[in-house]
This record gives sequence, C-alpha cells and structure tokens, in this order.
Amino acid sequence: MPEAAPRPAGALRVLLVSANRERDPSPVFPLGLSVLAGPLARAGHEASVLDLCFAADPRAAVRATLDERAPDVVLVSVRNLDNTTWPVSRSYVDAVREVVEQCRGRAVVVLGGSGFSLEPRELLAATGADAGVVGEGEQVVVPLLRRIAAGESPAGLPGVIVAGDGGPAPAALPAGIETPDRRLFDVGLYLREGGAANVQAKRGCPFGCIYCTYPLLEGRRVRPRPVADVVAELRTLVDEHGIDYVEFCDDTFNHPPAAARELCEAMVAAGLRLSWSAFVTPGPLDERLLDVMVRAGCDAVELGTDSGSPALLAGLGKPFTVEDVRDAARLCRERGVATAHYLLFGGPGENEATVAESVALMDELAPEAVIAMVGIRVYPGTRLHEVALREGVVAPGQSLLPPTFYPAEAELKGLAALVSSAAAERPGWVAPGLGINSRPKVLALLRATLPRGPLWRCFSRDRTGRRGPASGRRSRIARS
Repeated sequence: MPEAAPRPAGALRVLLVSANRERDPSPVFPLGLSVLAGPLARAGHEASVLDLCFAADPRAAVRATLDERAPDVVLVSVRNLDNTTWPVSRSYVDAVREVVEQCRGRAVVVLGGSGFSLEPRELLAATGADAGVVGEGEQVVVPLLRRIAAGESPAGLPGVIVAGDGGPAPAALPAGIETPDRRLFDVGLYLREGGAANVQAKRGCPFGCIYCTYPLLEGRRVRPRPVADVVAELRTLVDEHGIDYVEFCDDTFNHPPAAARELCEAMVAAGLRLSWSAFVTPGPLDERLLDVMVRAGCDAVELGTDSGSPALLAGLGKPFTVEDVRDAARLCRERGVATAHYLLFGGPGENEATVAESVALMDELAPEAVIAMVGIRVYPGTRLHEVALREGVVAPGQSLLPPTFYPAEAELKGLAALVSSAAAERPGWVAPGLGINSRPKVLALLRATLPRGPLWRCFSRDRTGRRGPASGRRSRIARS
C-alpha cells in the first residue's frame, strides 16, 4: 500500500467537532463547520469531521476519533447555548465541556459558532478551551492555524480570544460568505432524519427586534451571497446528495425583496428539482416576490409574527403591523403556501388581553400551524437585556450563560396557563415548552409520515379536516 503524501510545511491535522446533540424537533446540519472546510483544504490542512448529533455514546466517539485521527487542533462548533425553551430549558454547556476535557492535552482546542459568540468569555472559562473565535470563522481560521503551527499565540487576530487574556477580542469584520463544502459530512443522514437540507443565502439583519441576536452575530448590513454561488450549491445538493427539500435559514428570506427575487428567478431558470421553505417577515410580504418564490419551489413559509397585539408588536420592536400579518396570510393562502406563525408570549406589557388578541388573530387567519413560545430568552447586548435589568428580572453582573427568561417567573407561570388553555383546544398549535404537540416520540412518528419539509405541517387539521379550534367554542382567553 503506497504511503500517504507528506503534508505541506505548516499544515495541521484538524478535527472539526459539531457539539450539537439536539434533535428536537429535527436535527440541524452543522452549516457553520461546513464553511470552514473549503479554506482548510485550500491551505493544505488535513481536515476530518466528528458529528456528535447522532452519536450513541458521545464520549466514546470523541475518544475513538482522537485515537484514530490524532489531530493537532480541534475546532468545536457551539451552535446554541441551550434550547431556549421555558420551562423545560436544557443547557448544552456541560456537553461542550465534556468534549473539551477529552481533547485537552491531546490537541489545541478552539471554540466557535453562534452559541459561543453570544457568551465567549464565560464559555471559554466554563469549558477550559484554549481559545475561541467570536463571529464568522471562515476568514480567520487559516491565520489562526498558521499561528498555532508556528507555536505563536493567536491573540490579537480579529475575533480571537485566548484563555487567560482578559482584554476584549478585536472585532471581526464581516466579509464575504464562504461556500459550504459538505463532502466531509453525512448529508443524507440529515435529509432522512431532518427532512431537509439547510442553505444560507445571506447574512445580516437591519431590524431592531429587542430580543434578537442576529444583528449582534452577523451585523446590521445585509450581505447576500452571489446568486450564482447559491444556485450552484443547490445544484450540488440535488445532483450529488439527492436533496429534494431545502430550508433557507436566512433570518428573513424576503428582505431585501430585490435580492430574494433575483435568487428565485435564478432558481426558476436553473430548473432545480426541489421544494423549499423559508422564514419570512410579514412586513410587508411583497406579492410579486411571493409569486416567484412559488414558481421557484416554495411550498411553506414560517412567519415571525410574534404577537397579534399592536401594542406588543411595537414594544418588541417589530417592523410591521397586524394588518401586514393579515395581508401576508391572505397572500399565502391564495397561492396555496402553507404557513406557520411563530408567537412569543411574554414581551414587555404582555397580559391576558394581549394574549387574547394573539389567539383571536390566529383563529381568524387559520394557518396550518402556530408555534407558541412562552418567555423570551435574554441575551447580553440586546435591548431586552436592558429592559430586564431595569425591571429587576436580571441582576447587574448576572451571568446569562445559564438559560434566563423574561418576564419574571411568576408572570411566566400565569402566561403559561393562558397559552396552554388556548393551545390545547387548537390542533394546529405547537407549544414546545408546554408539551403540546411537541413530544419527541410523537415528532419522530410524524417525521416518518412526512419525510420532507417542516414537521408543523402535520398539525394543520384535526380528524374532521377542520382548521382552527378543535371545537366550535372559543377559549376563555379568546372570549375575554
């Protein structure tokens, strides 16, 4: 058997570890790691992947991979800090710590990912990793490895923080978006278990929602990828991986409308054989854009509605009105596009009357699904954090690494009772934190019956085929 070709000088063995083990409601492909594969390959590094999402014994999987690959550097991606679901919140920090502890002493361990970027100093200290990358990693990963290969500290590189260095990380400047390289990953497994492949067409969010971390992670300037690049990625997914359903994971697919329309027109011209869904903002949803989205294969959208109360929408900093939500729902219904509305109960000023407004609006619109969350996860750097500090929900200096929610616990419990009453009567409602249409075993069975696309489409009708409330009675909060 011929010997392997020697690695170029300065090239390292790099292990990419996806620490995400969450599979509820569906496993999510580690897109952040896949965009590192290209730069690593071009620089001559020898990269391999360990995806812990499907590992029966994660500790054993890490140990075996370290023995087999003997990496010089381990890059651990932290997608989320927790499941952001009250009252059944689950922190993922311990799972990351386990990975780091097994790798320490055998390789240089570097953390990254959106979860890490939200609490970088705290997570670095909590896990014992050697360094971390705040923000987008594809631009800094090669200079970072060059420093490590030379035995030099990576401190001072844009976005890089080092254990024991108390200073702020130099800001990482948003740049071009690297094309994902999925060849090291089991894409088919995510298609079978999750029902779709995820694609990001742009980064950045210009809106001012008080709880949102997208502007913190990706910047407020929208940076679309070249349309030809996105279409080529979609072509690769279809032709090489057998993908027939895609979920666009942009914060808001339909903004800016011109960029979204250009992409959809290119998809139509390319004749891609796939269907897809996306998260869109209702305010406003352009009719001509929706038409070309449908022609390009869009059959479902998720609307970030948040509330049916004008006062709550204003307080949450949403850039649209209740009438915009009505118009978006009508346009989707007329075109046969399945819709799910995401509602966040617990914004500043939420009460029984505002909850009733949201429930009444959903009854009026009769979407395929309503995803109802009680409580809003508080993250540092957001305006909601400032509100929580002023109201005493969060104490000055309090760590937000453990899952922390707004409003206060007593208010959350009261809201939970109201939302549970409404959701239990409505077959299209899913309330993950309240155990309504969200149990893992049920979701697994539904995935088997709906192998492609969003799971929420399974909840759209009760046994009689009717939409909306399961009976002709309106709930207590809808009557109030």
